[in-house]
Amino acid sequence: MDVNALGLILLVPLGDLVERRRLAVSLYAATAVFLLVSATAANGMVLLVSTALTALTSVGAQVVVPFAVTLAAPAERGRVIGTVMTGLLVGALLARTASGLLSGLGGWRTVYWVNAVLMTLMAVLLRVFLPRLGGDGGRLSYPGLLRSTVAMFRYEPLLRSRAGIAALSMASFNVLWTALTFLLVRSPYGWSASAIGLFGLVGAAGALTASVAGRLADRGHVQIVTGAGTVLLVASWLAIANGGRSLGWLLVGVVVLDLAHKAVLNSNQNVIYALRPEARNRINSAFTTSYFLGGAVGSALTSVVRVHGGWTGVCVLGAVFAAGTVAVWAVERVNVNRAAGMPPKSPVQPGHDPAPAASTK
Repeated sequence: MDVNALGLILLVPLGDLVERRRLAVSLYAATAVFLLVSATAANGMVLLVSTALTALTSVGAQVVVPFAVTLAAPAERGRVIGTVMTGLLVGALLARTASGLLSGLGGWRTVYWVNAVLMTLMAVLLRVFLPRLGGDGGRLSYPGLLRSTVAMFRYEPLLRSRAGIAALSMASFNVLWTALTFLLVRSPYGWSASAIGLFGLVGAAGALTASVAGRLADRGHVQIVTGAGTVLLVASWLAIANGGRSLGWLLVGVVVLDLAHKAVLNSNQNVIYALRPEARNRINSAFTTSYFLGGAVGSALTSVVRVHGGWTGVCVLGAVFAAGTVAVWAVERVNVNRAAGMPPKSPVQPGHDPAPAASTK
């Protein structure tokens, strides 16, 4: 399993159990320490282990996101999620470009040194500016906390559907970015590695839409954003398919896919963070783990499909994943509308741990 996914499963739920500022600061500080170990690594084994530990603790941002949501007023939740996620997505987008420039200027160790300094600075800023915020997990043990995280899928149908939409959307997104390099290095493009790296900046437009989607969610349009986003995700693959020999169509498809993907992600987060305020970190853990595992599946399948089906096969795979997001969202709407006309059947109330026997000592 991906080490980062282990961090999402094992560390992010702790935000519902321990003081959240301390957890966020500790994760950022630990990441800085492991980056320093990588920067001074004397051999490949030390570098491998320190890199794995860095991936494990680098989930601090996924503690900060529900932290920000908890501090925000309900009427501003979408805007706050959009603002935080814009920063997160822009950072991820610029990471490759920045690391390439740093390694070119001072070698590969420079990337680790600079990242360690930045993570240390972030840990200090979080310690100074974030308020103390205790976890709401009550008497949960750590094993119970993990069992309760898994139990969220059983008792929260909206979490199941939104995690499914997120996983399929991320799979579709990763299909493109996994195969894109192979397309651009060959005829008719023949681009260099540096030019391909700069092509990733096209995704900046998509990152900026997270804020717009958040504001629309605050106005009560979260379902419209989701529906439009999933449909656009499918439509983007029509343009991408024509991008095999046309840069114009490729650019249009990449921009639309990125816009749609970020809009769907933001609307998903607005829905899941409203479910159980006392369990936001567990819900976020379950959601983001599904999200990144979906991306891993998309990347793995792309490697196989590209060999046997070429660019056309890649586009069909991406479109199938995208169509899956439309189908899951449509089923969710049917189930929600049906449930709205029926009396509640579950004795579980909001704020009540769905599996107390499994999550307490």
